[in-house]
Amino acid sequence: MILDLEEIKKLLPHRDPFLFIDKCEITSVGKSGKGYKKFLDKEYFFKGHFPEMPIVPGVILIESLAQTAGLVVAKGLSKEKEKSVLFMSVSNAKFRKPVFPNDEVIFEIEIINKVRTVYKCYGEAKRNNEKVCESTFSAMIVDKQ
Repeated sequence: MILDLEEIKKLLPHRDPFLFIDKCEITSVGKSGKGYKKFLDKEYFFKGHFPEMPIVPGVILIESLAQTAGLVVAKGLSKEKEKSVLFMSVSNAKFRKPVFPNDEVIFEIEIINKVRTVYKCYGEAKRNNEKVCESTFSAMIVDKQ
């Protein structure tokens, strides 16, 4: 199942300039998926990170993994429009290689555990099939306000 930008906006509360997924492929509903993002050279953060050698900040890569996980979890919910998926924690984040302007990154997510409304996830970010970042993190389901 492929989610385009309009479908992504129905499931995530994030908007430009803090929406970091252009397209999402749900490979197994509620269990795994891939997010896709091309970091254009006009992204706001490249002006300060770093002017002489712009790279995507690591926290943005982690946020992109979390947004992909949010989409995977949301598509697995029976009442997805009434719920929000919120980021809770991050652990074991590792940054392997830099991501540069105009690089396309694929964010691969797997749900590794679920206890009630809390999901534990593992994610990897890849550029040209090379791992650039990986992390374990958790998210919880809450009612929309």
